[in-house]
Amino acid sequence: MTPEEQQAFEEKIYAYVGRQVCPPTPARDDVNATMIRHWTEVMGDTNPAYTDAQWAASSRRGKTIAPPAMLYVWNQEGFAVTTGRSSDPQTDMVELFNEHGFTGVLGTNVKQEYFREVSPGDTVVIEMVIDQISERKATARGAGYFFETLATFTNQDGEKIGTQRFRVLKFIPQEQPAAAASEDKLEVPTRIASPRGHDNKWWWDACDEGKVLIQRCTNCQTLRHPPRPMCGECQSMEWDSIESGLDGEILSFTELHHPKIPGYPYPLVCAVIRLGEGTNLVANVVGCEPADIQIGMRVQGRVEQVDEKTMLPQFYPA
Repeated sequence: MTPEEQQAFEEKIYAYVGRQVCPPTPARDDVNATMIRHWTEVMGDTNPAYTDAQWAASSRRGKTIAPPAMLYVWNQEGFAVTTGRSSDPQTDMVELFNEHGFTGVLGTNVKQEYFREVSPGDTVVIEMVIDQISERKATARGAGYFFETLATFTNQDGEKIGTQRFRVLKFIPQEQPAAAASEDKLEVPTRIASPRGHDNKWWWDACDEGKVLIQRCTNCQTLRHPPRPMCGECQSMEWDSIESGLDGEILSFTELHHPKIPGYPYPLVCAVIRLGEGTNLVANVVGCEPADIQIGMRVQGRVEQVDEKTMLPQFYPA
């Protein structure tokens, strides 16, 4: 892209800043106890303010509330989105990026702010705009632009509930080095490498050694997963870990069909598993047909080498 072409392209994309992705739109369903229960079960959140009506009745609120982190849940389009999205400024802008070679996409971060609680019976209304687009950046993924959407949520009375900023990188994928392969032996694709940061590298390192560790607060002994720096119960930042026996029960599962990603075996079943120690873990269920898997099924895990570079816990029917 020449400097003149880049300037013309940027004039087009920057024209989208401030455009409304969707006008104020009420969620199809009001805030309801069923969705709250499903969400808290999967997340392992046992706060009685969310699901214990008797406890909530005696609290200062006098009623249950929805977890604030569910802010973006209520307005999701659901299964219908798999048939395609209707045109809006965001989809049009993304298509413009694609046409100019910026076909890579990576969600980089999300930030939510909460101002007001909602309870069963409330209606959540979403309004979204394209808030900003960065200058061209050179990233490890390739040259690209960050764009950020701002979603504002209000209730049925027009009172602000919260906001969500979602940042996405649209980039030109870098050319991958040619695989060093002979005519009779091609390099086998591997799974996507696990992101190892300051707060979770220790967990993956243990996995490489064939162990699944569960983080434990040394102040109140609460177990937590995935790893994070602070205890959600007492806010202590002191912790150690225990090794899981990897016996568990399937809480929820899905069979992935499309798109088929190189390096992954199919059929591919991904499940939320409640470990015997009490924490939840997302992992693959193997050793049986997908049709034989059921909610509540007992499973036993083993840390296994799933490709030449990766060790992961996998679960088998117990």
